[in-house]
Amino acid sequence: MDIHQFFLGNAFDAHTYFGAHFTEDGVVFRTLAPNAKAVDLIWEGGDWEPIPMKRIHDGGIYEVLVPDAIPGQMYKYRITPQNPDGESIDHCDPYGFGMELRPNNASIIRDLTTFTFHDKKWMQRRGSHHQKPVNIYEVHLGSWHTNPDDPNGWYTYAEIAPKLVDYVKKTGYNYIEFMPLSEHPADCSWGYQNTGFFSPTSRYGTAQQLMELIDTCHRAGIGVILDFVPVHFAVDGYALNHYDGTTLYEYPEKEDNYSEWGSCNFIHARGEVCSFLQSCANYWLSVFHFDGLRMDAVSRLIYWGGDSNRGTNPASIHFLKRMNQGLHQLHPDSMLIAEDSTNYEGVTCPVEYGGLGFDYKWDMGWMNDTLNYFKQYPWERKNEYHKLTFSMMYFPNEYYLLPLSHDENVHGKATIAQKMFGDYEQKFPQARLLYMYMYAHPGKKLLFMGSELGQLREWTEQQQQDWDILKYPIHDAFFHYMTELNKLYLKEPALSADDYAPDGFRWVDCHQEQRCIYAIERRAGDSRLLILLHMSDEGTQHYTFTLQDCAGLKPLLHTDWERFHGNTKESKAILKGDVTRDGTQFTVDLPPFGGILLRILPELPVRKPRTVKKA
Repeated sequence: MDIHQFFLGNAFDAHTYFGAHFTEDGVVFRTLAPNAKAVDLIWEGGDWEPIPMKRIHDGGIYEVLVPDAIPGQMYKYRITPQNPDGESIDHCDPYGFGMELRPNNASIIRDLTTFTFHDKKWMQRRGSHHQKPVNIYEVHLGSWHTNPDDPNGWYTYAEIAPKLVDYVKKTGYNYIEFMPLSEHPADCSWGYQNTGFFSPTSRYGTAQQLMELIDTCHRAGIGVILDFVPVHFAVDGYALNHYDGTTLYEYPEKEDNYSEWGSCNFIHARGEVCSFLQSCANYWLSVFHFDGLRMDAVSRLIYWGGDSNRGTNPASIHFLKRMNQGLHQLHPDSMLIAEDSTNYEGVTCPVEYGGLGFDYKWDMGWMNDTLNYFKQYPWERKNEYHKLTFSMMYFPNEYYLLPLSHDENVHGKATIAQKMFGDYEQKFPQARLLYMYMYAHPGKKLLFMGSELGQLREWTEQQQQDWDILKYPIHDAFFHYMTELNKLYLKEPALSADDYAPDGFRWVDCHQEQRCIYAIERRAGDSRLLILLHMSDEGTQHYTFTLQDCAGLKPLLHTDWERFHGNTKESKAILKGDVTRDGTQFTVDLPPFGGILLRILPELPVRKPRTVKKA
């Protein structure tokens, strides 16, 4: 690491210098505490007796070499502040590669070189994701499945790997996004208030076991994205908060020190803080082979406190640009995803063209408009008809990803299926219709775990998913519908290859306000699909429309087929239309809350005559 560049905020490799590292002579410990009076190392191999650390740089870097330290041993830094009245405080290592399980908080010496990845083929071919299907299954690792043999209900990273990978493959997802896996003290924070930014949470095991989980995913063709939190950190006094007796990592100003979540805001105007966060992002991508980072609460970096009325935050915006540009240089085929609800322009524009440099931006407007539409009384939807067309007015402005995440399944908001209008039986056909619309819409996809089950109980980190509901036919049918829809999305290039191309999407019809019918065409090269959606609860609609360069329509998926707990007999017979001057005219029956996905055939297949063998 270049120390000068570290203090300027340009380092991406600070984790190779700070923390606990193995040398030929033992383990060397380094920490940054510029405003400390003294720093001591305390560790279990030395019976927790203080070992003075030497100040080796004017910037406040302290170092000590311990010849007999070994992997797995615990340690802390005892920091004495300059304030004569200040008491020494024991801190975990900001750059520590492992930590104790809460409520304990010591750092743990880890050797990260002992695991060998076997994912070379995956790493070589994982790029070009803009032209590929990206179907993300968002997971909270501790509550996806609980372990009956563990007192906390947790599987280790290694134990859950084959079970999770097999399920994700079976249900048609090709990416997993893990909610934060860096160490955090409170289970209820879900990992969004960190104390160990470089430490995989010990709830599920060691760093090597996390590497094994990612390696297992990659060898099965599953990409892995990590939720990353560059905005704020936990207030616990043993971590970053007042690390050297002063506000080293956080704002000194009272009004900006604390976030709306009660955590401390990082001060991105300090080069040391920027290098810390950039190095952390690079660490997860390089050391653990994560395929991308979803960055939490980006709006709080763009605007002061996330409030556009206070204006933009120049230091945080500069940090984002520098970090994203540097990460793309180091990992050109990785994904950088912004959770951003603002109208700030250029979030997914490259930094060299004035943007923030993300690969994708969550389309929160699409999410809100769509869910509000499906909450409406069906007879009111004709008045809200264009809530579902509005997103395509701004979609070309960014590279959008469509999220229905954990945030839409907690805190009294109800799950996605529960949000649908009506009683229990009415919710399922509408949920099937919602997801067909979502997968027909351009943009990569993200669904939170449990959505594929039609789960009606809000998520909590204390309870596993309601797997037993699959014994009920309506949930089992919904699960099989979602699996088939997912696999069609992965298989059909028209649904993803030209997501961001002008001719990849067109409205065939978006002016059936009174009948709440929408017709969409998706295209990629010679592949063309038609999606018909009927959003009202009125009787079956006989919908007539015209397509050019189309000889027939082949049904691929119908939300109302009987095997999905609907009322329509399944048929994949080709639909033939009437040739007119304007094209081929079709009339299709659309049941209430019904959607059909069809392949557009440029010409009808020719049946080969049967050859009758002579006796």
